[in-house]
Amino acid sequence: MKYEPDFLLGLYRRMVLIRRFEERVKFLFLEGIMPGTIHQCQGQEACAVGVCAALREGDVITSTHRPHGHAIARGLEVEAMMGELFGRTTGCCGGKGGSMHMGDLSKGMVPAVAIVGAGVPIATGIALAFRMRREERVAVCFMGDGAVNEGAFHEGVNMGAIWDLPVVYVVENNLYGASTRTTSVVKTETIAERAAAYGIPGRRIDGNDVLLVYETASAAVERARSGEGATLLELMTYRITGHSRRDPALYQPKEERERALENEPIGRFAAYLREAGVADEAALEAVASSVGEEIEAAVAAAMAAPEPRPEDTITDLFVDA
Repeated sequence: MKYEPDFLLGLYRRMVLIRRFEERVKFLFLEGIMPGTIHQCQGQEACAVGVCAALREGDVITSTHRPHGHAIARGLEVEAMMGELFGRTTGCCGGKGGSMHMGDLSKGMVPAVAIVGAGVPIATGIALAFRMRREERVAVCFMGDGAVNEGAFHEGVNMGAIWDLPVVYVVENNLYGASTRTTSVVKTETIAERAAAYGIPGRRIDGNDVLLVYETASAAVERARSGEGATLLELMTYRITGHSRRDPALYQPKEERERALENEPIGRFAAYLREAGVADEAALEAVASSVGEEIEAAVAAAMAAPEPRPEDTITDLFVDA
């Protein structure tokens, strides 16, 4: 077999951790226990896990208003993430960022940016810094399909292209920008083919195949690291939840949603692991049990953690002296 069993099981556990985290958080919000709002990524787990598995320590990702999966895939602890969602001081951003600004630069993730498309020029700037410092590091920019019609997308990708920067632009195409069908706002057959206008490689692949995502991302990341420049990846996936917590996703046709549920990445990868003899049903159930315990411990720790003090509002500020 091409990959070690531990590596494959690690990918599987990370995807299950994302799914179970998102489902637990969803009910915490619906029950009114958790404040704020959420944008979740159920169904898109293979994109985050496959891409981040291709990265080294020192590489950096930028994310979107839908960042939980990217954060877990990049190695943030679920306890710190849960603390952040509860607005507690133990959160990865001290309770100040919440769901849409999740991140931890020490783990290789810039706190997420909720403005659509804004991560593109930020990732490009990070890649420029890596180049100027002569560091063999790579920036990866996650974005949704809705970001590709923003001016920031054109400006950021063009800059990454003309300067051959070590950056990979990853479009998670889940077919909808909020409730707007991508095909109604993009005239080209694919988003990946836009890469030709910038003179960089562009690939569209099945974003629900975690190993294909890993292999494709690995090639793009190593291309960037070796000085050959930027790549645009379009990962075809599907969001099997609403755009935000109050969205019933009625714009998704029933038949389309049913096909998506049959094609979701965790079930597909579990079937692969069984067929390849990597794990039987008992082993997969053990992973789910372990993940469940980790998440419940994180919820308990977050709910018991201290809330910020009023004076904490004037910390973590940039002051231009």
